[in-house]
Amino acid sequence: MSKLRLAIVGAGPAGIYAADLLIKSEIRDFDVSVDLFDLLPAPYGLVRYGVAPDHPRIKGIIKALYEVLDRGDIRFFGNVTYGKDITLDDLKKHYNAVIFATGAVQDAELNIPGVELEGSVGAAAFVNWYDAHPDFERSWDLSAKEVAVIGNGNVALDVARVLVKSPARMLETDIPENVYKGLLSSNATDVHVFGRRGPAQVKFSPLELREAVHVDGVDTIVHDEDFQYDEGSNKQIESNNQTRVMVKTLEELRTKEQTGAAKRLHLHFFSSPVEIIGENGKVKALKIERTKLDGNGGVVATGQFREIPVQAVYRAVGYFGSELAEIPFDSKSGIIPNDKGRVLDSSGAHIKGVYATGWIKRGPVGLIGHTKSDAIETIAQIIEDKPTWWQPVSPEEEAIVSLMDSRGVEYVGWPEWLKIDAEEKRLGQAQERKRIKLVEREDFLNIAKGEKS
Repeated sequence: MSKLRLAIVGAGPAGIYAADLLIKSEIRDFDVSVDLFDLLPAPYGLVRYGVAPDHPRIKGIIKALYEVLDRGDIRFFGNVTYGKDITLDDLKKHYNAVIFATGAVQDAELNIPGVELEGSVGAAAFVNWYDAHPDFERSWDLSAKEVAVIGNGNVALDVARVLVKSPARMLETDIPENVYKGLLSSNATDVHVFGRRGPAQVKFSPLELREAVHVDGVDTIVHDEDFQYDEGSNKQIESNNQTRVMVKTLEELRTKEQTGAAKRLHLHFFSSPVEIIGENGKVKALKIERTKLDGNGGVVATGQFREIPVQAVYRAVGYFGSELAEIPFDSKSGIIPNDKGRVLDSSGAHIKGVYATGWIKRGPVGLIGHTKSDAIETIAQIIEDKPTWWQPVSPEEEAIVSLMDSRGVEYVGWPEWLKIDAEEKRLGQAQERKRIKLVEREDFLNIAKGEKS
């Protein structure tokens, strides 16, 4: 029986699921050896660094991913940067194939005037701050009293909720001290969330919506003029239970009595951002154009404009993939061009041995279930392509380790991650919390080496 030496670049859900599904596959007729590489010293990708800290249910996905990696049949190498510590040529010398599962961590662009103003920021950068990503800022300017969040997806609601929630409640999560102190300094009293379509077209999940509109000490405000439905909207409400639940939740807010709370969450629909207005180089207001339904659930512009005074704008209009060295990249879509996971060159031909899965394959849409189906599809192509795999000159499992050692790469293996994991839990236990995240790469590496942070 032949053996597949497979490298996977990206140790988030997409990469881990691909490794697990291949190992468990019943249609392969060969042995498998899988190595996972990630540029971060921690596994789990966006589940650790993209999910709001006050989402313990979603964080529970980590438990399942942990169990996969803890079996011992998949090797993890964290703190390894593809294109720097290891290259495509290195992978060809040591593996039969590679899957890129690098996800999407950048903010998608919003092309309206004023995005460059001080106080206009991408939501992904804010998420990376409150999730303690080691490669992002340690502090955050939360001086704005009135804040706009552009977007009608779950990230927009996460950002809005974190901005209005009591910092004391965030101590129930794994946030480190710098994030807690930052949130304590927040001046936000009014957070406005803007969506260009109506209540029946929002991209929130029911859970995200309920959590956002039921934050203690916060009044949620909606506007009667925003509750419009056309034939397309009604069909969506009738046919989709998730839409029906969200519309019901939003409709109930219309009659909910305000409490006079010190903080307010404003939900605006049919509001398309057209300009971020500045003064002295800083955000002063958001200009929106009112939209209306077109009969099919879509919207058209009305030519009616409004300005809402705000001092900060968070752009939550989606994530965008990052280009990888020596790998084709679609700069419009932010993905690696592919056919069912087979990476394609500029002529549309499959680049032998190179595959993609997850958000870098299909774009930043869908939930964990989609990530699994993505992985199944990509794995099927690899199995089918067996005759075209690379023929590595050094396929031995220790060869890649020797290569990284010779280059002085300070990789974090699974045994080292378990030390880090234990240290985060110890830090949390000292404050009667489940965990406190480490932030600095240096601290990760010191603990990996057996030194305290």
